[in-house]
Amino acid sequence: MRLLVITPKFRRAYRKLVKKSPKLGNHIDELLEKMQMDIFLPELGTHKLSGILSGLWACSCGYDCRIVFTLETDVKTGNEAILLLDIGTHNEVY
Repeated sequence: MRLLVITPKFRRAYRKLVKKSPKLGNHIDELLEKMQMDIFLPELGTHKLSGILSGLWACSCGYDCRIVFTLETDVKTGNEAILLLDIGTHNEVY
């Protein structure tokens, strides 16, 4: 199980998104739990990004909703963490 680390930017974008569409909040929360268990589940559609976002990853949380993150390793423990960077529509995060 990986640790989820939420950045301030992700937190603001999440609040903004849920304010527009309250039903999406529960769906996103469920997906975050699945990400903790296995980031590469086929239903998440996890993929590497290229271009200016090279080195980052993204997964789908709905038709036009994406989560951008990076995978980090804790130097002390060696455990992997998912650093959540941004969430929003395809055009907002890319």
